[in-house]
Amino acid sequence: MSNHYETLGVSRDASPEEIKKAYRKKARQLHPDINPSEEAAEEFKRVSLAHDVLSDPEKRRIYDQTGNENGTAGGFGGGAGGFGGPGFGGVQDIFDAFFGGGGAARGPRSRVRQGQDALIQVTIDLKDAVFGGEKPITVDTAVTCDTCRGEGTAEGTHPETCDTCQGQGFMQRQVQSILGTVVQPVECPSCRGYGTVIKSPCAQCYGEGRVRERKPLTIKIPAGISDGARIRLSGHGEAGTGGGPNGDLYVDLQIARHETFRREGDDLLAKVAVPMTAAALGTTIQLETFDGSQELQIPAGTQAGDLLTLKGLGVTRLRGVGRGDLRVEIEVRTPTDLTPEQQQLLRQFSESRGENLTVSETISQKQGGGFFSRLKDHLK
Repeated sequence: MSNHYETLGVSRDASPEEIKKAYRKKARQLHPDINPSEEAAEEFKRVSLAHDVLSDPEKRRIYDQTGNENGTAGGFGGGAGGFGGPGFGGVQDIFDAFFGGGGAARGPRSRVRQGQDALIQVTIDLKDAVFGGEKPITVDTAVTCDTCRGEGTAEGTHPETCDTCQGQGFMQRQVQSILGTVVQPVECPSCRGYGTVIKSPCAQCYGEGRVRERKPLTIKIPAGISDGARIRLSGHGEAGTGGGPNGDLYVDLQIARHETFRREGDDLLAKVAVPMTAAALGTTIQLETFDGSQELQIPAGTQAGDLLTLKGLGVTRLRGVGRGDLRVEIEVRTPTDLTPEQQQLLRQFSESRGENLTVSETISQKQGGGFFSRLKDHLK
């Protein structure tokens, strides 16, 4: 039987962060919504127990010393896979298992179990990432049964002591071994180890203590949140069985693509097309932003690809002060539907400037590049 460290796939000197990361990875793989098999469910229980022990400094200290989260002496092997591994507290536990001792210490299992964590993906608008906000969602989850309030029994009834095991949760079974006839404790088949049976289950949840339900929630989105960020909603996961506490809900945020703006760090990027004459003469245009309509000054002689900046109109800094900038790339539109008269005017304009329409100028590759290359050079 593997120990808790092997269950999570970490070393015995793993840091709390490594243990938490390993647990989350395995929990996502084994969650019933992703892997509904019985084997995955059992493995999920082992992973959850391992995380519960190793994430608690005191429990981990006891486990490292004894090989048992209950603090029983580890005996040979110290919990590293020998007699002191999980399930056995040492030589005494081995004799208890064979000769029926330790029954009272084991006792019946509790029906109260904590609910499982849940993971969902939610898409938000870019504006919500810029300013923050709230996002209403609906999740399909397990909630505590309102009829029995999580007890799983019909109104006016309670779980009754199991007649088969007399409330012990296990029974004694005689088996033959090299030591002769020995006695082993086995889970009671009547109560499945709980020590009690529900003879009159709740008609709403059938004794489970919880039901499936579509539950409305509101997610608070921090201003400046990044695409792919994860938000934890404590206590909003699945309700536990037997009235147990809820697990946590993890929300992976995806930011929808915007038709005008694109995010680059804390800055917003946009592209605006202006006529060739406006770029040459200069003008002022109105640009619709997340902060409303803003004036953008186009200087005379603006070239295609030039970057203009509107300070403080970018994304709110998540862990800083203020906001980034809105950077606008200018695209100069050359007319393609000139009339003969307009063509003649342009020729005259070109001649007045002494321009030779048949001569070109080679531009260095260092000056070329796409929008983001120019943005990087501009920032430098």
